[in-house]
Amino acid sequence: MFAPSAIPATLSPQLPGQRGGEPGLQRFNAAAADVAETTLLACCGSRRWAQRLVAHRPYPDLDALLAAADEAGYDLSQADLYEALADESSAALHPGAPQAAHTALAAAHAAYESRFGHAFVICLDGYRPEEYLDQVLAGIRARLGHEPDEERAVSAEQLRGLARSRLAHVVANHPESDVTGASR
Repeated sequence: MFAPSAIPATLSPQLPGQRGGEPGLQRFNAAAADVAETTLLACCGSRRWAQRLVAHRPYPDLDALLAAADEAGYDLSQADLYEALADESSAALHPGAPQAAHTALAAAHAAYESRFGHAFVICLDGYRPEEYLDQVLAGIRARLGHEPDEERAVSAEQLRGLARSRLAHVVANHPESDVTGASR
């Protein structure tokens, strides 16, 4: 239903001295800093967040990387959060979805963006694709009633979830794939 969010295949090429089939975490740990940073920026648009994760490599396992991503996400300044949110875009429906669904989603996104000044972000982990539209519309309706400070906190939490999901997907040897259910 939703058009997937692309994560660039920046870790796809084999690095010198690597054999095919090595886990994505090893590729991430061994990648040049600029390649790793570009990959991370596709997961979360905060340059400070990405640089912090790059600086603390190597990670012994995915759990350690995700814990570091969470910690870096909690440490985002307001400017870092705005930078990351500015990099997000509203999720779109699959082109074959009914026109009424496109209209409803576009109107909801426009109202949200007008009120808060950035794209609506929501992590849809745990939901089936057929539930995405309902979850997004319900989320926008509920969050439009938030005060800006409250919504900033909710958006930060959703952004951390998105970054975590996107990062896990990339490192799980799927850098060439799309991330489904992520609002980008």
